Amino acid sequence: MNLSVENICVKFGEKEILRGVTCNFPKKKRTAIIGPNGAGKSTLLKVLCLLNENFSGRVTLDGGDIRELGRKKVSQVIAILPQEKDAPQDTTVRQLASFGRFPHRKFFGGTTAEDTRAVDWALDVTKLKNFEDRQVASLSGGERQRAWLAMTLAQQPKILLLDEPTTYLDIAHQLDVMEIISHVNKNFGMTIVMVLHDINHARIYSDEVVVVKGGEIFATGEPKKILTAATVEKIFDVRADVFKNSDGVEMVIPLRA
Repeated sequence: MNLSVENICVKFGEKEILRGVTCNFPKKKRTAIIGPNGAGKSTLLKVLCLLNENFSGRVTLDGGDIRELGRKKVSQVIAILPQEKDAPQDTTVRQLASFGRFPHRKFFGGTTAEDTRAVDWALDVTKLKNFEDRQVASLSGGERQRAWLAMTLAQQPKILLLDEPTTYLDIAHQLDVMEIISHVNKNFGMTIVMVLHDINHARIYSDEVVVVKGGEIFATGEPKKILTAATVEKIFDVRADVFKNSDGVEMVIPLRA
């Protein structure tokens, strides 16, 4: 499903968080939303799935207004992994993943064979099948993030939203998460929209970049064309340079403020 926003505006009191935001998130592609802290990135992500309904403008799925679908129907199509997450202390990995099936269950319905298949698939994709009986609280930071990711994947959405999915993770676990995200996009056609802070993750793991600055769209396009040294300086007010790594991949390296 094609996801778009048209003239989105969000205010908190007198403060304008988003102002006239219009952009498209292409079907079956990976889009990275980047920009300075406080630019409105997380707010935009919440608007996309109606977690924040305090906005003017339109969010559309295949041209239809998302507000007409309602939250339950939206949650069957769009899943979000927010920054702030919490679960009861004794929750196991499998139980957490199964929470992702709630949007698909009937009011008095129990667990179905389809629910079980979806949870099994999500645990396999996130490499957590051997951890399914472990308590989430006992996991390392990287394992815990993959458990939360399994929950969103068990939801079997068409569109997956991720708010800074690699924050607080070490380098190896960051790469694990980014590879899983790319895997479900490539092999299962899942549309990905993710807020990222790492410029090079955005360059390597996305097909499109949306740059938000000061509550407005600053630039959109292909990562390599948008995330140049000159543009990064304009976005973040830092001096940067571009180098090729040992694989011949260009990387943006911040030099100084």
